[in-house]
Amino acid sequence: MTVFKCYMKILKNNIGLVSIYLVIFFSIAMALQASAKKDHLEDFEKTRIDLAIADQDDSTLSHALTDYLKTIHNVYEISAEPTVMQEELFYRNVEYIVQIPKDFYETCIVDENPLSVTKVPGSYSSFYVDQQINVWLNSIRTYTAAGFSQKEAASAALEQSASEVTMYQDDETTIETPGYTYYFRYIPYLFLAVLCYSMGYILLAFRKEDIQKRMLASAISTRRQNLEGLLAMFTISLVLWLIVVAGAGIMYGNELLTSKVLGYYLLNTFLMLTIALSLAYLIGLFMKNTNMLNGITNIVSLGMCFLSGVFVPINIMDKKVLKIAQFLPVYWYESINETLSRYHVVSGKIAVDIWKSMGIEIMFTLALLALILAVSKYKRQG
Repeated sequence: MTVFKCYMKILKNNIGLVSIYLVIFFSIAMALQASAKKDHLEDFEKTRIDLAIADQDDSTLSHALTDYLKTIHNVYEISAEPTVMQEELFYRNVEYIVQIPKDFYETCIVDENPLSVTKVPGSYSSFYVDQQINVWLNSIRTYTAAGFSQKEAASAALEQSASEVTMYQDDETTIETPGYTYYFRYIPYLFLAVLCYSMGYILLAFRKEDIQKRMLASAISTRRQNLEGLLAMFTISLVLWLIVVAGAGIMYGNELLTSKVLGYYLLNTFLMLTIALSLAYLIGLFMKNTNMLNGITNIVSLGMCFLSGVFVPINIMDKKVLKIAQFLPVYWYESINETLSRYHVVSGKIAVDIWKSMGIEIMFTLALLALILAVSKYKRQG
């Protein structure tokens, strides 16, 4: 097992670099897990904004509008002086100022003139408040037109029941994205970086002229040398895969282990491993020195991950970029990962789509292996 031991010895000499990538990966995973624990969608709550009211009317209806807005926003009463309102907006103490004019009832209810408001430029929340105020004004107009007094209309408008929102969840789809989805999302970068560096350094060492001559003169057959090399690469990759899987099991525990789609996650990561290993070996065949290896590895791993949905979720990426990403194997891994994050159970059309994507991953692996064989044969003949 001389060749096998040499592979392991070279990897041992570069174990520091591998460890750095593992530490970075698990640090990111733990940070994402901590963040995920804080974000839950069990309850739905309206957004409250900081809002100010400059009441110049001091009437029953103006007080009613203030009370209504207090139920849904953080409301402050301020002076109607222009300088005061300007300061409040300038220092961002409030996002929205409502100016209630004198003769509020006649001006805004009877004559239906709009309220004067001042907003922070570009604030989307202003449209939210505009709609709420318009709804309240229309309610008051409806009640007063029906014969209600101003006090009765104000009371009735305030007592209107708010809509209740219930987050729906069925047996197949998920409301929240599981924390381990983010863990599995970053795995391609770890596989590509670690394996490209590992295979690159190993192949660079074996391609030295003196080493090649010694291997040709060795009593160990070329076939045996190749088999030991393949065994070493498979062992390195398998250990890396087991470390990642064990890490997921330790970090997410029963949440992951009891998932009905765990098998799909494991198979998807294993297919990604075969792709990363094949690509790493192919890249290693072209490397001439460590500087070249460092540059190419960073370009391939970072570039592929940025384009394929590792660092930027697929659902927010530009469609033109996604069309290009479909020619990259990592895209299909991430596509499966995103699908699994939305379902408790995989069946029917969803299962068919996932198996198709896995089939494409296998085709990428076979294509890379074919390229490896072709390049290796060309180099031997050359």
